[in-house]
Amino acid sequence: MSIAPDTFAFVADLVTRRSAIRLEPGKEYLVESRLGPLARERGLGLDEFVRRLRSGAADHELATVVEAMTTNETSWFRDVAPFAALRGHVLPLLRDSGQSVRIWSAACSTGQEPYSILMALADAPRTVEIVATDLNEQVLGRAREGVYSQLEVNRGLPAAMLVRHFERVGAHWRVRADLRSRVDFRRHNLMDGTPPGPFDLVFLRNVLIYFDLPTKRAVLDRVARVLRPGGFLVLGAAETTLGVHDGFERVEAGGAVLHRPLPGAARAAAPGLLPTPARTFPVPVAPPPARRTDPVPSTPQMRGLP
Repeated sequence: MSIAPDTFAFVADLVTRRSAIRLEPGKEYLVESRLGPLARERGLGLDEFVRRLRSGAADHELATVVEAMTTNETSWFRDVAPFAALRGHVLPLLRDSGQSVRIWSAACSTGQEPYSILMALADAPRTVEIVATDLNEQVLGRAREGVYSQLEVNRGLPAAMLVRHFERVGAHWRVRADLRSRVDFRRHNLMDGTPPGPFDLVFLRNVLIYFDLPTKRAVLDRVARVLRPGGFLVLGAAETTLGVHDGFERVEAGGAVLHRPLPGAARAAAPGLLPTPARTFPVPVAPPPARRTDPVPSTPQMRGLP
């Protein structure tokens, strides 16, 4: 199946206006795969479905299209390094104000990232609170429920974490109530500002890669405003603030690369910036235990786990 050029143009414009995600030419296959099921549910071909949207669809129908087009790829402890460094290396660098550590997990999808953060900090000496946001209300509903299939828990979740923090629900696994209660899941569009801060850490991972340069700068501006002095931004492994925003410095901590706002950081960068060398902060603590990478065993095998 191929889609008409005006069909792709309408969907691409709608997605950009509502989420700032840019669909470049060549992504027609993505529109087909994501919106095809919506069209078939209505007994329509994709082009006819989009023509009806263009003729005056209700706002909630347009929102459904945007949600279907947003990427919700995720896994437990994705990219490993930020989570491995959290307790032993990142927390000691945060200013201890006597308050709880507040973390914003942006574009949290079905919840694996905020729950991974809490599991990594389960034995931390400070209370951890997380605000987790996403544009897609459907995936947020799944995140709040905290129920995952065996295939989903096999994607990066160590067996010891599964035993400690999950309970069996039929053929699925559910995050225990004590963890679920510490995450405030909210629908939020990164184009609409930020959740109420301040935050000690902001996880904005694998999101900026979908935005054009002006949008990246605007989002980083907003993040800088809600970070506490001495707080950190955590980006995806392939993302950086270098050449995008001049208000952050790179900090290496325990193998993780963080980005700390400089004083007066809430301002967009000018083009042609020179990269800022990363600063390294040695922390005299033992490294975190190695994470198990073998697939999660079935229930009978787990009886012998420590």
